[in-house]
Amino acid sequence: MMIRINSHLPHTFFKLKCNFITNSLTTPLSSSRFTPHSTSLASLLHSTSFSNIDDRPLYRYQKVSSLDDAFNLFDEMTQRRPLPSVVKFNQLLNAVTKMKHFSSCLHIFKQMCLIGVPVNEYSMSIAIKCCCQMSRTNDSFALLGCCFRRAVVPDVFTFSTLLDGLIREDRIIEAERLFKKLIKQKLCEPDVVMYSTMIKGLCKVGNNDIVVGLLRFMDERSCEPNVVVYNTIIDSLCKDKMVFAKCIQPDVIIYTSLIYGLCNLCRWDEVSKLLKEMEEDVRISPSLRTFNILVDAFCKEGMVDEAEAVIDIMVERGEVPDIVTYSSLIDGYCLRGEMTKARALFDSLTSKGLVPNVVTYNSLLNGYCKSLKIEEAMHLFNEITRKGLKPDRVTYSGMLQGLFRVGRCGAARKLFDEMQSQGLIPNECTYGIILDGLCNNHKVDEALSLFHMMGDSKLNSHIVVYNILIITPRPRKTTNRGGNVGECCNRIIVS
Repeated sequence: MMIRINSHLPHTFFKLKCNFITNSLTTPLSSSRFTPHSTSLASLLHSTSFSNIDDRPLYRYQKVSSLDDAFNLFDEMTQRRPLPSVVKFNQLLNAVTKMKHFSSCLHIFKQMCLIGVPVNEYSMSIAIKCCCQMSRTNDSFALLGCCFRRAVVPDVFTFSTLLDGLIREDRIIEAERLFKKLIKQKLCEPDVVMYSTMIKGLCKVGNNDIVVGLLRFMDERSCEPNVVVYNTIIDSLCKDKMVFAKCIQPDVIIYTSLIYGLCNLCRWDEVSKLLKEMEEDVRISPSLRTFNILVDAFCKEGMVDEAEAVIDIMVERGEVPDIVTYSSLIDGYCLRGEMTKARALFDSLTSKGLVPNVVTYNSLLNGYCKSLKIEEAMHLFNEITRKGLKPDRVTYSGMLQGLFRVGRCGAARKLFDEMQSQGLIPNECTYGIILDGLCNNHKVDEALSLFHMMGDSKLNSHIVVYNILIITPRPRKTTNRGGNVGECCNRIIVS
């Protein structure tokens, strides 16, 4: 790793003084319901004794659309005995933060401490985020100190927020120190968001050599960069060619990572230039991973002919295509509806000395489902378990979609139950598939019942889910079982 950081963390990280925010977070609110208090949040966290409280249903936080709504709801919550759980207060804090009323959110947080709500790491993360958004990063560090004192363990989100706060204030060196300290002392395992935050800050001040080192470090830690990371790096390194101006020698990992990012952004001209530069100027040959990235990218774009050409080049250069290569190509055939080619390639894998994995099966299975060849899909699904492979959420999602498309709702619900019995927890995507399938098959009551189950499981109902329930065409005739759009909307709103 090439991150060159020689100094230690800021003084504030080791000696986090609670008096940093004695008066800084007491911005008066427009409402007179809260009495401004001069005690700091950090001091409150350090000194307040909390008692156990149980949870009671409280749903109005979902309807908070203005600051007055938040104030009214907070008043109501504080008057309840026992007090609502910290989860409900956190949801209120989150709603106020989303409205960008950061000072008001901090004041509500402070009142929570005063009345004895046992704030947790999520409450602390919200408060720290508000401080950072208001360019009060030192206050955020003070709150972090109180986290440690109260044995509230900060998570990667909290530290990412702190890094972002430092970068917002152009304190890049301090951000580097903090990042290195997190890794050395194993305070948390950086995720792609944290890496993205650091890369953004480093690119901001032109530390491209460290950015290259950080990208290598991500690869060593098996943390896959996302589009934001690649876009930032590409703009900083490739467009301006600063990496070469500084005589930083990229290797095959860096080139492969940049090619992957460019493919995700569909910047094919730059992919071509980078490949040419890689081979002709720097004399680095593409690796198997480089070729696989190109094959996968072409197949996802429906450019199967180009993908096949890449595989031909691989073979010419002595690179042996692996199961990843052919899984991508099978997926490409399926996306174009060329199921005969996909199946022929799938059946030929054994002769190539390759064993299909669950990803390979998923590609072919999804192709059959989209082509409405459900019997073939079911046969393939059963073959997965016979071969000793474990179907994953993608496998079940593909099968569910196919069954609903041909109107086999009973079989789909049975498969959904089987999925859960296998320990696979449905996510919003899975629920979305089932809701869409039920609605398209005019089973609105079952869809609404499942929708309520999502609420009970504390899954956030995405806007796509609401669109499925509201917009999906229904029969015009209204029956006592429901089925018209107006009734469906009313029942969602009432619920």
